[in-house]
Amino acid sequence: MASTSAPKPISLFKKATQIVYGPLNKPLSSPSAASNWTPPSNPGAGGHLGRYLWTDAFGVINFITLSQECNDPNYLTLAKRLVSTVHSTLGFTRDLKSRLPLSTDAEPLKGGLRIGKLDESGRDGDGQYHHYLTLWMFALNRLALASGEVEWNRLAIQLAKGIHPYFVFRRPDTGAKRMVWKVSMDLRSVLVSSEGHLDAATGYVVYSLLRRTAEQFGEDGTEGILNEEIADYKEIMGREGKLSVSSDPLDLGMGLWMCHFFRGKEEWAGKIGEEGLEVARSLLDESSALMRREASGRLAFREFGTCMGLKCYGIAGDGELEGKVEKVLNFWEKYLDGSTDDDLRPISLVMFATALIPGAFRDGYLGQARRS
Repeated sequence: MASTSAPKPISLFKKATQIVYGPLNKPLSSPSAASNWTPPSNPGAGGHLGRYLWTDAFGVINFITLSQECNDPNYLTLAKRLVSTVHSTLGFTRDLKSRLPLSTDAEPLKGGLRIGKLDESGRDGDGQYHHYLTLWMFALNRLALASGEVEWNRLAIQLAKGIHPYFVFRRPDTGAKRMVWKVSMDLRSVLVSSEGHLDAATGYVVYSLLRRTAEQFGEDGTEGILNEEIADYKEIMGREGKLSVSSDPLDLGMGLWMCHFFRGKEEWAGKIGEEGLEVARSLLDESSALMRREASGRLAFREFGTCMGLKCYGIAGDGELEGKVEKVLNFWEKYLDGSTDDDLRPISLVMFATALIPGAFRDGYLGQARRS
């Protein structure tokens, strides 16, 4: 819990959060004010109508972290308000006139959630990404754990079951399971047919967490829940070359984050995690090509992914890696609110906050599921 004189990391965490989500003194002044807060839409999270699924997923989890670090439940209310705003924006068509085609009032996430790209179509147009959707499932799962309200995890499971058949299927020629990276907003068309490097493993981890939380809450009918989907991801993970360490800073960090949930429980997680630590050691070394570049030749949010992943996997006591992470965060601190590219500023800021204090991204941070 925070003391009356906040240490530097929590101060920077709050500053980064408020650059994206606006001044929070008034929303935090009372439970009623928090309940009436509306997340800003200009620029907001930097996407279409001010919402971008990846950035807002970090925003939700960061609000949960603040609720714990500051012992202030109003932050938890802000997390819920942000979730509702994302669902009422990215869960609808771009004109906001109707829900996404496969969703209903009874099952609002069955049809997925849009990415929030500024352009409707084209090479970088709107659609749905598997890795964004699984991160949002994780945010809903953490909200369930933090609030003791099981309905958030139910929504995550609804989303998980709804989108799975559109990203994972069996090849007709070989019979092997495979994935696609990006589908259309209505889920009906494949836009990018290649497989994301971490998509299967992240699906396996997040879907397993959803199942575990449902069981912890004592939900009726949890026996076998998501078993088929988890088996699909496990099958794809077992293909040769599917589990490997990436030297891309964001992939490396998200891989370490993913592995820390199963470290000491499943062999693959420890193997990939330990290999990832060594890659990070080289990548963040001051003599590496990445670290020698000027800020204009680097992408802050990708490096923050590495820092977050390292802290989640566990580097306490490793002075070398702790020092490298601190250097990266210190390097970027001076650029965040003025010099970072406008389009990337929101994603960079929310991930900077998480890299400072991973909080609710960490397994065990919120304890076991309990009903409120």
